[in-house]
Parts: sequence; structure tokens; C-alpha cells
Amino acid sequence: MGKRQKADFGTRMNTFFKLIWSYRLSYLFIAPFVLCFTAFIFVPVLLAVLLSFTYFNALQPPHLVGWQNYLYLLSQDLIFLKNALPNTIKFVLLVGPGGYIASFILAWLISQLPNYTRTLYALIMYSPSLVAGAAMTAVWVPLLMGDRIGYINSLLLNIGLIDKPILWVTDPKFLMGSMVAVTLWSSMGVGFLAQLAGVLNVNKELYEAGRIDGIKSRLQEIWFITIPSMKPQMLFSAVMAIVGTFKAGEIGQQLSGTFPTPQYSGHVLMSHIQDYGEIRFEMGYASAISVFLLVMMYIANKLGHKLFGSRGDE
Repeated sequence: MGKRQKADFGTRMNTFFKLIWSYRLSYLFIAPFVLCFTAFIFVPVLLAVLLSFTYFNALQPPHLVGWQNYLYLLSQDLIFLKNALPNTIKFVLLVGPGGYIASFILAWLISQLPNYTRTLYALIMYSPSLVAGAAMTAVWVPLLMGDRIGYINSLLLNIGLIDKPILWVTDPKFLMGSMVAVTLWSSMGVGFLAQLAGVLNVNKELYEAGRIDGIKSRLQEIWFITIPSMKPQMLFSAVMAIVGTFKAGEIGQQLSGTFPTPQYSGHVLMSHIQDYGEIRFEMGYASAISVFLLVMMYIANKLGHKLFGSRGDE
């Protein structure tokens, strides 16, 4: 590098550092977020990726095994291939879009109510997500008990729809359906509130303009005005629904009372991670499963951005 090039490089670096220094106050405001993001997201994800290429039993130092964890996961782990992955996909497809659509429909219906009634119904819909753990024991376990005193079995027996009690949470044929029902019941969380806020903040003048332009029904208003006007809230709700659905893993164990669930019928990726990470202490392999789950969540989030994001969001 010649003297002139060195001088130009030095000048550019001086300009760069002066520019950084001129915005020093701004960095103080973003420093808490950067520190939290680094400590609780970036570093754990980086460590998980690194550990996924090792054998680590949490007692001895990890040693490198390369791609062996991923090769075993995708070719030889029969529980993953036959149970965890198909169950996760089925659970996500039923709960994710189902809960998302239900959130929007309920948010729109509640938005049509007067202020006081709207607040009351919003609180009622949101409360299950706040007390999901306690409600599991107080509400769903008695409802889904597999004997004659279980509320659902008792009702169905009394009206003659069944001849004997159904094992809702211990029969592999019914466990996934029970998991979906309970998760949908508790899915009206932050995403639901975001959609309600989005519906309420749509400019009312747009509806008046739409009627002048030929919109004749509420369904057309929703499709052509409401949904396009609340895309940021719908995107946020979609991301929350995707993350929450993929993270749901303990619901099967809580309902059935066993780990693993009967015939692995409620075994999802989070259960598989828990099995290898907390019970078998194969932390390297558990990290590989976690990275695979992270990739699935990333792909699903990109799909959500394609559906509801604008160019500036991608």
C-alpha cells in the first residue's frame, strides 16, 4: 500500500470514527437492548450451533464430532422421524393457523361491541393465556379424565353418544386432538391483543370511502380495508403464533401425566430436546435438535413476512 493510499485510508477511518462519536448519545439508548440481545439470544444461539457439532454429556469437555449429530437426526433417529417431526408439523398446522384465524375473528367481533363490553370480553378471552398452567389442573384435567366422572365422558354417556368412557389423554388416537384443543383455548395471548388494537385503529374514513367506491358487505370491508390496514399487527401476531406453537412441548406430558407420552403420540420437537438434554444429558445432540427447530421457526417466520410484511419489513 502506497503512502497516498495509506493517507486516504487514514482519512476515511478518521471520518468514520468521528461519525460514530457524533452519535454517541444514541448508542446509550440502544445499549440495554444490545446487551440483552447479546447475552440472552445471540450468545445462546451461537453456543447451541457450536455444541451441535460436538458430543457433550455435561460432565466431560465436549469433543468435536462434525456432522454426525445431524446425520443421525435425519437418517437414524426413528423417534424423531416417525413421531417428533410429524407430530410437530401436525400440531403447528392445526394450532398455528387455527389460533391465528380465531384470534382475528374474535378481535373483529369484540371490536364491534361498546367500549365497556369490549374491555370485558377482551379480558375474558385473554385470561386463559395468563392462567394456562393453573387452568390445566383446575379445568382440563377434570374435563378430560378417562373415567365416567370426567366431565366430557359423563356428558357424552348421559346423552347416549358413547357406550364407554374415552381415554382422552392416554389413548394415542385422542391425545393429539386434546393437545390441540387445550392449546387453542389458551392461544388468545399478546397476538390477540395486537390484532384487537389493529382492528380498532383502522381509520373509519376508509370504510366510508369504501362504501362510496362500491363495497357493500362487512366481508368486503374486512378483506379490502381492515386486513390491509392492520398488516403490522397481523405480522406481529403471526410471529407470536409461530414462536408460541413451536415452543409448545410440555402440554402432552401435562395432560397424559407421562414422559414420554403414550406411544410417543404427543411427542414433539420440544419434547425430544427435553428428552436428550434434561434426561439423557446428551447436550450436543439436544443442541442439534434445537438448531433444527430454530431453522424451522426461521422458515415459518419468513413465510409470515411474505404474507403480511411490506417491503420495509423484509
